[in-house]
Amino acid sequence: MTTPAYRDPALPVEERIDDLLDRMTLAEKVGQMLQLDARGDLEDIVTQKLVGSVLHTSPERMHRAIELSAGTRLGIPLLTADDCIHGHSFWPGATIFPTQLAMACSWDADLVERVARATAVEVASTGVHWTFSPVLCIARDLRWGRVDETFGEDPVLIGELGMAMVRGYQGAGLTDPTAILACAKHFAGYSETQGGRDASEADISRRKLVSWFLPPFERAAREGCRTFMLGYQSMDGTPITANAWLLGDVLKRDWGFTGTLITDWDNVGRMVYEQRVCADYVEAAAVAVRAGNDLVMTTPQFFEAAQEAVGRGMLDERDVDAAVRRILRLKFELGLFEDPRAPDPARQAVVIGSADHAALNLEIARRSLVLLTNDGTLPFGGHPTATVAVIGPNADDPDVMLGDWAGSSGQADWMPDGQPRELVETVLDGFRAVVPAGWTVTTARGADIQVLVPDPEGAFFPDGEIRRPVFSPAPVDAEMLAAAVAAASAADLAVVVLGDTVALNGEYKSTATLDLQGAQIALLDALVTTSTPVVVVLVQGKPSTLPASALRAAAIIQAFNPGMRGGRAVAELVLGLIEPTGRLPISVPRHVGQQPVYYNQLRGQHGNRYADLTQEPQFVFGDGLSYSTVEYGDLSVIDPVVAPDGVVQAQVTLTNTGSRPAVETVQAYIRDVVTSVTWADKELKAWRQVSVAAGESVTVEIEVAAADCTIVTGDARRVVEPGAFELLVGRSSRERDLLRAAFTVAD
Repeated sequence: MTTPAYRDPALPVEERIDDLLDRMTLAEKVGQMLQLDARGDLEDIVTQKLVGSVLHTSPERMHRAIELSAGTRLGIPLLTADDCIHGHSFWPGATIFPTQLAMACSWDADLVERVARATAVEVASTGVHWTFSPVLCIARDLRWGRVDETFGEDPVLIGELGMAMVRGYQGAGLTDPTAILACAKHFAGYSETQGGRDASEADISRRKLVSWFLPPFERAAREGCRTFMLGYQSMDGTPITANAWLLGDVLKRDWGFTGTLITDWDNVGRMVYEQRVCADYVEAAAVAVRAGNDLVMTTPQFFEAAQEAVGRGMLDERDVDAAVRRILRLKFELGLFEDPRAPDPARQAVVIGSADHAALNLEIARRSLVLLTNDGTLPFGGHPTATVAVIGPNADDPDVMLGDWAGSSGQADWMPDGQPRELVETVLDGFRAVVPAGWTVTTARGADIQVLVPDPEGAFFPDGEIRRPVFSPAPVDAEMLAAAVAAASAADLAVVVLGDTVALNGEYKSTATLDLQGAQIALLDALVTTSTPVVVVLVQGKPSTLPASALRAAAIIQAFNPGMRGGRAVAELVLGLIEPTGRLPISVPRHVGQQPVYYNQLRGQHGNRYADLTQEPQFVFGDGLSYSTVEYGDLSVIDPVVAPDGVVQAQVTLTNTGSRPAVETVQAYIRDVVTSVTWADKELKAWRQVSVAAGESVTVEIEVAAADCTIVTGDARRVVEPGAFELLVGRSSRERDLLRAAFTVAD
């Protein structure tokens, strides 16, 4: 029997695709466009609906899924996917790194790339080919439930760190056996919600979209990210799933994207039962395919509906062929027809949770911590004996160290208890491990955050997904509170670990308030009245607004879900074993009503405060302290007149006037002095991380391309307008932290 051409690896990929498409029935083509949940009936999914891809495949079921696909008529291999967004989220013993928001605090693209590379190595060994990461959404409303999945509020920082993750995931190319497919999501504007409500209509103009929300995705498309995932939301009345302008004109035509698009969870179905822009699944299938979608995630009705749409003339089979071609191209380029990349137990034994990956995890955890305030109490060290009381509801909670999309966060039914407890170092674990000999570590819980209650909307969502219990704030427990106060009073230092839980983060888990929940404020109010210095550690998915008692504490450390080694990193920071280097990738309001407080806001309003409150955030984008003091001076632009194709070159001097070394993140912003349309008052364009030894000075060179000094016109064109600019350089985006130097972009 002659070997089919599509089975011949010596032939060009496009020739193999042509041959395979010619052999496929309409049902087989439509099946390739489906990605279904492998927690369901695998035999039905693979052999009856002929799916091209599966997600959420447990370790025990992966081999069976591969076997079933090999036994289909054409033996087209499956593309297996999962949400491995800060480590191999649902593999027991895998390395779980800090969340994206935590990693963003490092402002270190090389380090983030190494994290993604380690993740890919672990994921690839388990038979998963594709991770739904990185998230390139811009977080501007902190009530939104998925802030933890983002790199913060700035499109340049997001683009730089996002591309680092893409490079790490995709490695040396898809033929690399340790490479996995990256996925830029959620395209586009998904995070610009109304009232912070997840997946609501994004009230966003095309100009606003082009100005800030599209640039990270454009970079991903142009730099080789092979897949994009669509947002859930609608925009200007059109669901993204049906937005032919965004998917076709912008992504594919203007940016030249030739990769594969996938909907988010049941986007096609939501057009029928939630957004109600389609009368039935047949119409929804036709609309989605015509708009340019390739893979349809978890809408099983699509299998029959798309075939019916073709039969009724609502959908041209050539549109189906175009989508299937893009899906098959990925499979051929990954080499899955020759090697389905099944789980490799021998490889897993070497790479899953390896010592090298654990060391990298500790490195990124250290770099993810941000020292926000410090009255001089920290670093706390140099004492022959001392007692440290580690207090609070998050002091010894392994789940909050990992955050959402990890272990017991609820997306994987095969890991109900989460990652093995011994692999996760909580803050209490960290102090017990690193305090000097002769020191004592005590503990008290002091408060609870939540009580979980049944969802009042019922047990199931419209698509059949189980509704999980919902959050209710825990009351104050007087006995628990008294025990914590006693422990703090008897200690030399009280470290109170507060924050949130996975019940307050994630899809459909937006919050109406940003306050610390449950009995946490009562606990903090009581602790700061003792004579013991209190260090507040915030372990959480997104920023909180803080009570006055937090600002009276000796120090505040922001520790967005810092991963498996995060507790040790916190203890090291408090004790001065490491230097604080993290900087905020997101602004923190004083009150939820101040929102939005992102730094790059448009100019022009009456006044600069509310009648009842300042508009100044509590902490600004770029904020973060060191254990030393670094002074900025002598900012100068080398050539104050720059050609449109030239580079702004500048120098600034940093002087460490303290007694400890510092790693300073030198931030460079641009202000276009007069613009033809309203524009942001300043925008981040570059940054440099520089080590400055105690007592020393260094000269830092800064470069910004004139081509990056852009605005977006009223008709949504990105241009550089010649004229006067300011280069702003300093330690944060706060005006008083920035030095200024003028330059001009010539005509």
